[in-house]
Amino acid sequence: MDDVLLGLVRTAVGVSTRAAARLGGVSLVQLRALTVLHERPDASLAELARGVGGSVSTTSRLVDRLVTAGLADRRPSPASRRSVSLRLTPAGEDLLDRYDRLRLTELRAVLAEVPGDRRDAVLAALGEFTAAAGRVAAAPTPVPADDVRPAVHEGGGGGGGDPACWLHRVCPACGRLADEDPPTRCAACGEELAVD
Repeated sequence: MDDVLLGLVRTAVGVSTRAAARLGGVSLVQLRALTVLHERPDASLAELARGVGGSVSTTSRLVDRLVTAGLADRRPSPASRRSVSLRLTPAGEDLLDRYDRLRLTELRAVLAEVPGDRRDAVLAALGEFTAAAGRVAAAPTPVPADDVRPAVHEGGGGGGGDPACWLHRVCPACGRLADEDPPTRCAACGEELAVD
């Protein structure tokens, strides 16, 4: 079971990484942020940080880059003058649409490799899996006692750290995480990795 689940995750990350590479000039973390903003127009900085799995300060710098690139817009929040409201620009929507089309093209090619009489069952199972993943993501997740790590908060320790920042270490060919940082070559498949 674990091999199948890890294979599914590696496949999804590989598809996303290859699509991002084809777009060029935008990272997986930036694309994740655009996806969150698409799903939650007028999100606050804290909401976006939760959506990308990063700290508020790291996400603030991410937003700066998205605004500079013309992909997102930052305005004072109508709910609070002390907060900002974030949304995609038309250019951000267009980029996200191209990213999704690239991913769907590859995923459809993968699905075409599944025997025709099994495709509907595979899609139904993936739909159930996706719905369950949404429910699990929305609920607080207990951390197993043998996997407790110290929390890292802003300025010395923050809400679990920034796992999304590791995405630059993902191999676009096989979806595995590179052992070195910055990555140069995937230890699993030998693919040369671009260093940003």
